Amino acid sequence: MARDPSEDTGDTGRRGDGAPAGPPRPGLGHALTGRAAILAVVVCAIALSLAYPVREYVAQRQEIAQLEHRQAEARRQVDELTRHEQRLGDRSYIEREARRRLRYCMPDEKCYIVLDGGDGGGTPAGGSGTGRRPPWYETLWRSVRDADRPR
Repeated sequence: MARDPSEDTGDTGRRGDGAPAGPPRPGLGHALTGRAAILAVVVCAIALSLAYPVREYVAQRQEIAQLEHRQAEARRQVDELTRHEQRLGDRSYIEREARRRLRYCMPDEKCYIVLDGGDGGGTPAGGSGTGRRPPWYETLWRSVRDADRPR
């Protein structure tokens, strides 16, 4: 004899094939349940609460990289200045620079300055001065005079 699943006395709420008892509700699989809504709100709250710290973390990492770059530049500059300081401690370097920049001569030397050309730094032999720069004080005075002139 065949057994009718609706006559089941065990009231498990299921039919004999394992499907839920009663008429199926329309759109049950697509409806937003209360648990899903709460889960979505919790996920959004977590995402929003993590957004600011993550942004700050990224900004701090960029700042650290920038500071490391500046530190490397400062170290290079310190190394260069240390080398320059060591050169300044060398007497021959000082003498060479004094001769080159200041045109100094040692007491037992005879020094000559050639005035007729080349890159000796003297005035050209023509005397016109068209190719030379004016001294710094003339440039300064000219800029002060131009600044006082009414426009």
